[in-house]
Amino acid sequence: MDRRREIAREIARIYCPLTPPAVDVLGSILVPLKFQKGETILEEGSVCRALYFVEKGMARQYYYKNKKDVTEHFSFEGRIIFCIESFLKQEPSRLIVEALENTKLYAIPHDDLFNLMVRNQEMEMLYRKILEHVAISSQEHADSQRFENAAERYERLLREKPEIVLRAPMVHIASFLQMTPETLSRVRGATSLGSAKNTTRDQNDAWWTYTHN
Repeated sequence: MDRRREIAREIARIYCPLTPPAVDVLGSILVPLKFQKGETILEEGSVCRALYFVEKGMARQYYYKNKKDVTEHFSFEGRIIFCIESFLKQEPSRLIVEALENTKLYAIPHDDLFNLMVRNQEMEMLYRKILEHVAISSQEHADSQRFENAAERYERLLREKPEIVLRAPMVHIASFLQMTPETLSRVRGATSLGSAKNTTRDQNDAWWTYTHN
């Protein structure tokens, strides 16, 4: 329980301050899970029955289009990942979540969370804040795809979320940025930033919210 309480405290620090009793309540429903590199966390056609907080490792969310997989999100230490439509509707997901590294997660089960929300206003506020982060994150990513060119999209990623560039396979990064691996290679070679060091980080993203400054 001690480790689960620590994780609950960290979730509260990132998303929404909770009183000590509320932290204890959140910790009581957390479920630790481990996945090996390449293992599927959520299969296509399965219902997303939890929010997943990443304690260690890296995961990505993707789908298939025209027989190619398209990366939609990355998540690593201190971030939550889940398939929002499937989670909200409790219907089968068209998205897949896989571990890119050996990964340890803490699941926040859907039913347990909603049962708590009925009785605990702090849990309801936490859930609302997580969804707000999701909405902001999704809009920012969509705007980047709409209004920025390939170089600008890569430079934004390098500037705000350098860990992805350092840890994720280039083929998945290219897919996430909606460019071919060849284009990404040219952009990387031409970028004026050159390094993932000394960069500012995006604090408004549910999947990417940082655990440490």
